[in-house]
Amino acid sequence: MTEPSFSGGCQCGAVRYRVEGALSYPHICHCRMCQKASGNYFMALAGADHARFSITRGQPSWFHSSDQVRRGFCAACGTPLFFESVGDDHIAITLGSLDDPSALPPVSQDGVEGRVPFFHALSGLREKLTDRSDLPGGNDAIAASNHQHPDHDTETWPKESKP
Repeated sequence: MTEPSFSGGCQCGAVRYRVEGALSYPHICHCRMCQKASGNYFMALAGADHARFSITRGQPSWFHSSDQVRRGFCAACGTPLFFESVGDDHIAITLGSLDDPSALPPVSQDGVEGRVPFFHALSGLREKLTDRSDLPGGNDAIAASNHQHPDHDTETWPKESKP
């Protein structure tokens, strides 16, 4: 049986990474530090051994959210990518930065003391598809001018401009 591998990266494609082997303990963290680092109600993470983890393009920037922990992100587009306890042999990957974020459903909710009180009600909210008809050209114009890196490894990025 083939061992799994995972790739991912930031929104602009400046930083890409790969994990050879399984990711462990996919979870969402509701702690206030993860809320601030993600700019969201929670951060989804899974762990990898450093020995199986590599940066395949660019270099992340790092912010020490405490003396014990640092968080890696893309300095060009701001995408949160990693969480790492200083000196540990593991690194946590943000699940949303994976090329296939649906590959690892969370198994736990951590840091629940920071969970927003209405979190349990989010699944009951009205659902709708993306509609940017408020912009010239709407969704089609956004798709035609998308600068986001695709959800797979590329030899070069950004795309070469056509003459």
